[in-house]
Amino acid sequence: MKNIRIVNGSYKIRGKDVDLQGMIFPLVEEFKVGAKGGYVTVDGKSIQGFPDRNIKIACTSAEDYVDAGDAQITQREETDEETIERLRERFDMLEDMTKATKKGDVRAMIVSGPPGVGKSHGVEKVLGKHDLIATLGEKPPKYEVVKGAMSAIGLYCKLYKMADKDNVVVFDDCDSIFSDELSLNILKAALDSKKTRRIHWNTDSFKLRNEGVPDSFEFKGSAIFITNIKFDNVKSKKMRDHLEALESRCHYVDLTIDTEREKMLRITQIVKDGMLAEYQFADEVHDEIVDFIDINKKRLRELSLRTVLKVADLAKAFPDKWEAMAENTVMRRA
Repeated sequence: MKNIRIVNGSYKIRGKDVDLQGMIFPLVEEFKVGAKGGYVTVDGKSIQGFPDRNIKIACTSAEDYVDAGDAQITQREETDEETIERLRERFDMLEDMTKATKKGDVRAMIVSGPPGVGKSHGVEKVLGKHDLIATLGEKPPKYEVVKGAMSAIGLYCKLYKMADKDNVVVFDDCDSIFSDELSLNILKAALDSKKTRRIHWNTDSFKLRNEGVPDSFEFKGSAIFITNIKFDNVKSKKMRDHLEALESRCHYVDLTIDTEREKMLRITQIVKDGMLAEYQFADEVHDEIVDFIDINKKRLRELSLRTVLKVADLAKAFPDKWEAMAENTVMRRA
């Protein structure tokens, strides 16, 4: 794959046309004319701040770019504002995908990201609105969150309970099912691409008989898996094979919060958006809490939104000495 230097071209980033003159990209496909005009296709994921896929750079002819020879691909850092906007878009997309899963338009979704960045909150906020409507109508809840370890037969029973259309089972940090072959086979049947998804339990079970669960049933619901595991980074071949089988049946949403900087910007964004409003702090206290997290981020036990809430609790309980208290409760010893 050769690299090209853009002589005259642009690309729309978050609604704005960005002039790319002088930038060097890996070429994917030469100049073409489409419905919206001329373009050259390049690999966007090679440069920070561009989509993690092939993109079309708008240009008028093949003369608008030249062979870059051995020149290095352009190095570009996202600005803080661009990173915050990217993360906001990802979480907005998570909410939209959750709505689609609730409607049954999306059969299953995997949400991957580090702990304490709001994965569960975004999903449960959407599902909770639907559940409130069901509660007011005195109907049974349409979603359930499963946390912690789960056996294969427990999974089978849970899917039976939530088998109706419009039901959603949320597996939140329930990662043991990813490494259990029997559980994975049950999930593969439940989330199959076939029109009818029938699950079977082919061995005798007292638990099934005792709970009145049949040895086969049709699953019409949907599933959401919330995990800290980044599937692409799993090195175990056996585990990777299992995850690929599940991934092939699901939409995969990577929240792209991989660095300390991204976590800190996410925290700044969420606090600014009103995360601490219920504490009724003065604005300067919000700033002091974020500054405390930022200054001490390398010593924190966990750089996350959960830590922000812990510090906010201390600021509420001990307004004159919360920083000293936080030093002893949320930070590692130097």
